[in-house]
Amino acid sequence: MQPFDRDKEHFFVIGINRAYIMRYIDHVSTGTIHGTIAEPREVFRNAIHLGASCIILAHNHPSGSLIPSRQDIKVTKELVEAGKILKIEVVDHVIVSSEGYYSFSDEGEINQEE
Repeated sequence: MQPFDRDKEHFFVIGINRAYIMRYIDHVSTGTIHGTIAEPREVFRNAIHLGASCIILAHNHPSGSLIPSRQDIKVTKELVEAGKILKIEVVDHVIVSSEGYYSFSDEGEINQEE
């Protein structure tokens, strides 16, 4: 694996089972300093293939800001909805930076209810 370029956004998916035991970590995409792409088919590919029942989304903010962008919020909502269709729960979306982390779940931003 190439060195992690901290000046670019990276999007990861962590696949877990119902007991929250990690099944895999997938580096889905590398973007620019301003963003990266998280296509549903790429995000859920390994969850389907490897039988993960839940996933955690994670990406970094090179700027250091922990405030989710409009795109972060939009992508999170879209992936939660896609997960509902696939019956693969999106447990959390975590943003990490040099300042710490932001958890959509901790902030009540992940809604699994119909």
